[in-house]
Amino acid sequence: MTYDAPGASAPAERGVAAPGTDTVAAAILAAGRGSRFGGERPKCLNEWNGRALVEWALQAPLDAGMFPVLLVTGHGRHLVDPLAPAGVDVVHSSRWHEGIAHSLHAALDALEGYAAVQAVCMGLGDQPRIGAEAYRRLVAAHADGATLAVATYGGQRANPVLLARSLWPEARELTGDVGARALMQRHPVVEVACDDTGSPVDVDTPADLENL
Repeated sequence: MTYDAPGASAPAERGVAAPGTDTVAAAILAAGRGSRFGGERPKCLNEWNGRALVEWALQAPLDAGMFPVLLVTGHGRHLVDPLAPAGVDVVHSSRWHEGIAHSLHAALDALEGYAAVQAVCMGLGDQPRIGAEAYRRLVAAHADGATLAVATYGGQRANPVLLARSLWPEARELTGDVGARALMQRHPVVEVACDDTGSPVDVDTPADLENL
């Protein structure tokens, strides 16, 4: 299913995963141009091990059992949208060119209709080696009471990042190229060690892809 944001959100009845069950959503942000990579083709379409980077990025939350899983697209959406597999909702960020904050807004707008969703894990479409277990550990942290949690690798904060619904209004106030990490300067953060779950290495340039 595809939504255009802002102003479009999933139907409320889609929020019921199971009676009385709260869920944690996942949103993979893949709306940017990726100008450092060069060319007009969306960076997340480049392949690693036989699949596009964004396909790997989506597979992790799907394997972790997240619900729902969103793919936020913008630049070159006509090329990226078709890569969303069954079980993934595509959300279009019409203001993607204004920075990552607006892709985050699009994801949160689309999730408003999911009444059962109490948090969302944010990931990026150019990080193909983040594993499903990282998402599972953030979900567990949320179940233990975390409202803002981040995966760490070697003690360094990376992705995914979990935002509880209580923080979504504040996240909507972010603008420009400022993501969820801005909230970490204002709220307690639960760091979740994910060293053995994969790698947060991202692909910004052709050299990065070669090294990967």
